[in-house]
Amino acid sequence: MPETSYHLHMPETPASRVVFASPHSGRDYPDSFLRTTILDNHSIRTSEDAYVDRLFDCAPEFGAPLLRAGAPRAYIDLNRAADELDPALIEGLRRGGHNPRVASGLGVVPRVVANGRAIYRGKLTRAEADRRIARIWQPYHDKLHALLHDARARFGEAVLIDCHSMPHEALDGSARHGARRPEVVIGDRFGASARPEIVEQVEAAFAAAGFVVARNAPFAGAYTTQNYGRPSRGQHAVQVEIDRALYMDEAKILPNAEFDSVRRRLRDVVAELAALGSEGQQQLAAE
Repeated sequence: MPETSYHLHMPETPASRVVFASPHSGRDYPDSFLRTTILDNHSIRTSEDAYVDRLFDCAPEFGAPLLRAGAPRAYIDLNRAADELDPALIEGLRRGGHNPRVASGLGVVPRVVANGRAIYRGKLTRAEADRRIARIWQPYHDKLHALLHDARARFGEAVLIDCHSMPHEALDGSARHGARRPEVVIGDRFGASARPEIVEQVEAAFAAAGFVVARNAPFAGAYTTQNYGRPSRGQHAVQVEIDRALYMDEAKILPNAEFDSVRRRLRDVVAELAALGSEGQQQLAAE
């Protein structure tokens, strides 16, 4: 097992209704897992949102918590429901209704990494899947639920910014003819997971920092956005996907020469997002 389910970075004084989370940036690969996979130590990392946690690690400076995964996505996917189990990977499961994520090998215990490369030679036991869910998935979501509950109790509402990265190739063909290619994709499940004005402010923060922003295409949000986005209850969830090529050498899975520059630009974005719902930002939005 990875050493911990998650890492939590709290501000000295909570001053924001916003919670930042990075469920796919975990990089604690247990030796037992690396011995089990048929992939090499580099290939197993290709589904990671590598370094996304570092891009947003200034959040506590602006009064907002940052929750980041400890375990890697290839081991267990924290952006899936606990019951999104893959019968092609887990022994003894009956095939249920069609779930595109599970069918593609990207259930809560993934069968593949990027480009559909298999992680294992055979199947895993149901006991192993249940153990990963109980020891890694459940504590992470218990903590995320508690952070959002605390924000709602303190500020009257909560906003989750779920931070991800996307392969550069995922955006091929996504720009309209003559338009600039999107660099950031904001997902609100087509309006279901957050109030429109919150999503507009998130989009505006990235645009003000010079990023080309699109909404809901090709990523509208997965389990986390769907499960925690409850606008009618004062709880909002917005997924943010950043083009990896902006800050990372995707082939080497290493920060590129622009990493520090992108991180500085994102610092301004994080400051704006942490102020969501504050009196000062509401006045700016009204102007």
